[in-house]
Amino acid sequence: MKKQLTTAALCLLLFSGGAVALTLSEARSQGRVGETQEGWLAALKTDAETRTFVSEVNRERAASYRQLAESNRLPMEEVAKLAGQKLVARAKPGEYVQGINGRWLKK
Repeated sequence: MKKQLTTAALCLLLFSGGAVALTLSEARSQGRVGETQEGWLAALKTDAETRTFVSEVNRERAASYRQLAESNRLPMEEVAKLAGQKLVARAKPGEYVQGINGRWLKK
């Protein structure tokens, strides 16, 4: 039987961030990034700082998704998608999320 991902584990994953100049909250509120349904951060602006930031966040997410997937005996893509659905649902007004049709929406 598959173990369920705990809320605490997902919270750690969703709110962890690296030591970068830009914070996730700032990037979201500035419209520089958006959350995808698949659990990845996407760059909506094409400047170098945003692209670098998105790469770092996604690298950290991938490591967390892998760890959670292994400990819960689930495919990594399933863990990422579960996290993505939670991130999209928890987005604040004014933040961008990717709809199921692939289009970007401002919440």
